[in-house]
Amino acid sequence: MKLDDDIHNYYEQLVLERITTLGLNKTKSQDFLADLCCLALNQVPPRYIRYEVDMAFYLPINERQQMEMNVEYAVDKALRFLEQNMKKKKSE
Repeated sequence: MKLDDDIHNYYEQLVLERITTLGLNKTKSQDFLADLCCLALNQVPPRYIRYEVDMAFYLPINERQQMEMNVEYAVDKALRFLEQNMKKKKSE
């Protein structure tokens, strides 16, 4: 069994969905998006799964909504942090 192919953190998908919803995948560089993902994912607890379908059938709707709210907050916070750092670097 290869752990990296069989198991992944469900929050990764939620973070990518949030980035797409905000349109950041069209306006930001790959390096920026990678940093954004790392910062956001470090703010939420890991939720490891094997198959996406498991989450669709077994995750209560209120828990899914809470996870989405957590991701919105984490991505927004990470975005503010990165944008502030970019402004600092430009002013130096």
